[in-house]
Amino acid sequence: MQTFLTPKHLTRIAQHSLASLVIAAGLALPVPAIAGGLFSPAISVNESVISQYELEQRALLMELLRAPGDPVETARKELIDDRLRQEVLDDVGLVVSDESIQQGIVDFAARTGLKPDEFIKILGENGVSPETFRDFVKIGLGWREYIADRYLSRARPSEAEIDRAMGQSGGSSVQILLSELIMPVTEQNITQVEAIAADAQQTTSYEEFSSLASQFSAASSRDQGGRLGWLSLDQLPPALRPTLLSLQPGDVTNPMRLDNALALFQLRGVREANISAPRYAAIEYATYRIAGGRTPEALAAAKSVADRVDTCDDLYGVAKGQPPELLDRQSLSPSDIPSDIAVELAKLDQGEISTVLTRNNGQTLLLLMMCGRTAELAQDASRAQIADGLTQQRLAAFSTSLLDQLRADAVILDK
Repeated sequence: MQTFLTPKHLTRIAQHSLASLVIAAGLALPVPAIAGGLFSPAISVNESVISQYELEQRALLMELLRAPGDPVETARKELIDDRLRQEVLDDVGLVVSDESIQQGIVDFAARTGLKPDEFIKILGENGVSPETFRDFVKIGLGWREYIADRYLSRARPSEAEIDRAMGQSGGSSVQILLSELIMPVTEQNITQVEAIAADAQQTTSYEEFSSLASQFSAASSRDQGGRLGWLSLDQLPPALRPTLLSLQPGDVTNPMRLDNALALFQLRGVREANISAPRYAAIEYATYRIAGGRTPEALAAAKSVADRVDTCDDLYGVAKGQPPELLDRQSLSPSDIPSDIAVELAKLDQGEISTVLTRNNGQTLLLLMMCGRTAELAQDASRAQIADGLTQQRLAAFSTSLLDQLRADAVILDK
């Protein structure tokens, strides 16, 4: 008779990061048999092979631990990721000691309220070998050590970031209604752009500013005459906030020099929101560089990319085989994001794209994609807890991004 881990045990596992895949959810059904010989190849990952036996064993383990989704599909994904992780660990020569593995087994079992031998006995009664569980623990320990070694210095928050996360920097429920006029600048058009900016700066008419935006703005809002919806003041770059708050409705900012562009904003309204806008500890975004600046060919290439992707992860497939510097993905505190990028990100929801910005003196079009925003942590947590939470969030983001890139670059074949 099969002995499953009880919901009580599974709940305890699910509350700890070591077993974040484990979620208590109903009774499990037996994993269907996997076709093929027991030790025949099932999947190849670069030059490594995953056997049918490994796939069946991991599927049994995932099913027993109540991992969400189909056990076989989950096992396939996890084993592929494990092979990619192991390649990296082998490249850097990182070896997990037997003592660390044993302690990892003890810790994992303890989180279920069981002793190690009791936990392994239950696995065995369900057909999971001790070696399968040992490998599962070993690769997890090695990968976490590698990610910490490589990214910890970049993941640690500054004192100012901890202050913001604890709510000491204050928040704002103010929302503003803007129209924008963003014009790319090159050596050839600088005189014309400055003349248009001067005209825009002098107007107090919403219609005149809207007309200029419709004709000359590079932002997608040109189709709405440059009009943006209500934006939280906290979403905009800190340096821009005092300028906007000093305006009266109808006023236009001085031209702001962005990287290879001039931007002007007209204030259309200010209001106090009923609910304070959420504040963010980090904003994750990706940039993909396309040669040609704002030429029709480059813009068409950008549209082609935008039509093919739904998430930032999809960009790794687009950039596969190209120089790595073309694609950059970062998770930064809002105050650390360049102003021109921050302005565009303020207008984007997760998965949305902007093609307003350029680099390299206008010769490179910057496809900008919003990956996600990390909300600030609870204010009643201690300073040390806040710092650790921010660090772990960033390490997890680095781990996910690295695995996405490894997977996009790998040759993965079903046998």
